[in-house]
Amino acid sequence: MRALIDRYLDAYNRLDVEGMLATVHPQVVFENVAGGAVTVRTEGIAELRRLAERTRPLFARRRQTITSYAESNGVARVGIAFEGVFALDLPNGVRAGQVLALDGRSEFRVRDGLLIHIADYSD
Repeated sequence: MRALIDRYLDAYNRLDVEGMLATVHPQVVFENVAGGAVTVRTEGIAELRRLAERTRPLFARRRQTITSYAESNGVARVGIAFEGVFALDLPNGVRAGQVLALDGRSEFRVRDGLLIHIADYSD
């Protein structure tokens, strides 16, 4: 599972949507959870593709780095350090060139050799 997660994150870091999608199951579920609330949820590869393509232009560069890794009962729990540089000005006051850095964690599950569930958590 670790090699598959590494491939997914490598593609994510390169802003390579096709590379990311090559690692996920057609029925993949993606969730982003912030402060205990689900802020984004996609079901299926088509919805994940739309989300990835819509958010890709936001960042000039972005990087998720694994800070810890544990696997048990079919779930990989991964500590993540995220850093991104915004590519454009946003309506909420974020400016192009501004850096976002945060620590979080992700959980991954696999089915048929592909990622079937990806959940990103931040506080």
